[in-house]
Amino acid sequence: MTDDALRMRISHLAVDFATDGGTVHAARGVSLTLKKGEIMALVGESGSGKSVTARSILGLLPSTAQVSGTIDLDGVNVVGLRGRELRTVRGSRAAMIFQEPSGSLNPVYPIWWQIGEGLRAHQPKITKKEIKKRAVEVLDVVGIPDPDRRITMYPHEFSGGQKQRIMIAMALAMGADTILADEPTTALDVTVQAEILDLLRGIRDRYGTSILLITHNMGVVADLADTAAVMYHGRIVERADIQELFDNPVHPYTKQLLAAVPRVGAASLSARLTEQQRSEIASRPEIVAARGLEVTYPGRLGKPGFRAVRGVDFTIHQGEVYGLVGESGSGKSTISRAIAGLERVSSGSLKVDGFEMNGFRERDFRPLRKNIGFVFQDPATSFDPQLTVGQAIAEPLRIHRKDLTKAEVCKRVLELLDAVELLPSYAERFPHELSGGQRQRISVARALALNPKLVIADEPTSALDVSIQAKVLDLFRSLRQELGFAALFITHDLAVVDMVAHRVGVLHRGKLVEEGITSEILSHPKDPYTVKLLDSLPIPDPAAQREHRLTRQHA
Repeated sequence: MTDDALRMRISHLAVDFATDGGTVHAARGVSLTLKKGEIMALVGESGSGKSVTARSILGLLPSTAQVSGTIDLDGVNVVGLRGRELRTVRGSRAAMIFQEPSGSLNPVYPIWWQIGEGLRAHQPKITKKEIKKRAVEVLDVVGIPDPDRRITMYPHEFSGGQKQRIMIAMALAMGADTILADEPTTALDVTVQAEILDLLRGIRDRYGTSILLITHNMGVVADLADTAAVMYHGRIVERADIQELFDNPVHPYTKQLLAAVPRVGAASLSARLTEQQRSEIASRPEIVAARGLEVTYPGRLGKPGFRAVRGVDFTIHQGEVYGLVGESGSGKSTISRAIAGLERVSSGSLKVDGFEMNGFRERDFRPLRKNIGFVFQDPATSFDPQLTVGQAIAEPLRIHRKDLTKAEVCKRVLELLDAVELLPSYAERFPHELSGGQRQRISVARALALNPKLVIADEPTSALDVSIQAKVLDLFRSLRQELGFAALFITHDLAVVDMVAHRVGVLHRGKLVEEGITSEILSHPKDPYTVKLLDSLPIPDPAAQREHRLTRQHA
């Protein structure tokens, strides 16, 4: 391969961090090349070294990092660059798109100003008029409607997908030949994710841009990438053409990653049930029963209220898992919060274990809270950082079971740790000392502390690596079978809901547009919105995904 065909060459990159516990080798002898117009996926779990490698390219590592090796970016070795020399590379030669655009955009400045920030750094004499003109151009390229007007708006006035488009526009504004996309679709719904992937593909085709895609989503890899490099413990353990990687993985870790990817229909819970088993579940007592459920958020400053949930009917029977799917803003979390007594029912009926939530008084509902366990999407923010794991798990017991002695509480905590397959020593640790998967296991343990009749799991695996996700789902299924609790499982991943849910409801703009046996809904959807969700789901097979994408484009 000639150097003219290369956009980037990384040779023997090593990144070390000195910590109190010794040296952490985040990247170990990483070598890879990125061709012009190539989309390469850098794949691996959290802690594998993906993001450290990507951030090294733009010198975005903290001062504690010790970096060696070379990173040749269009003829410039960026390792060791400082100050002005490094700033000339950032934005103009390579730009980064971060995982969470809300945290990357400044809430107090309009969009045009933020797009212009990089332009001003490289072109000090550029005028405000020229910046706004360029901002309109790049917003138009990334598909933001009415860009002339919307460049004056602020980040909070855009949806999550639109904010990610703005981040891509900022990279384009500087004319960067290489885009480093660090988990650019992790926090997005499947339909928005499909749009962002199509946008990145279009940018590559239109401008010849090279893209280094950092991700743990193998469906995204199959959809977008030309080649892939797999990282494990700071090393590249396998690199191949994308079809070859999926068809003939060589390294055991690559095989493990691919085996853990959920696929619709591959491990369907509901498809394995007989008619007799389904009838038996339907005959059990109703733990949740919604009839014409509506939840309206009151308006402010004279504005009308917002109806988040509109006339929804569904039931959850004892021991049944009911999946609730839909995009952000569809009303999924609002319904879960209404069931838990955290949002008020505006109209209709919502009964939880026979208790009517419409107009309930807190003092009457408080004794029933012990029957509901809640597993949150982000366990890192749902724990008090000052409490140990043992104290966090014990908290529901101390609130609702004041009759238990300290010894009995400790015994129960150890039982719960064992149930989620963690050692007793974890009770003395703090949440920040655990991995994401371990924290989610602790979240499950806390939710089960009081042997609840109902567990609400709100996107419990969306932020987890694929192999860790598989372990958490296996744990959830085994515990439900053992303990017999009912569950409301909220997700936007249709393959996940197929694995865990007996029945599923599809929410769209607050309305339940379709519901029924999960396998039947996913194999024969009737509502156009359900069809759209399924069409947007990336298939973890490059050839099948390519055919699916072409079919979708010509539909």
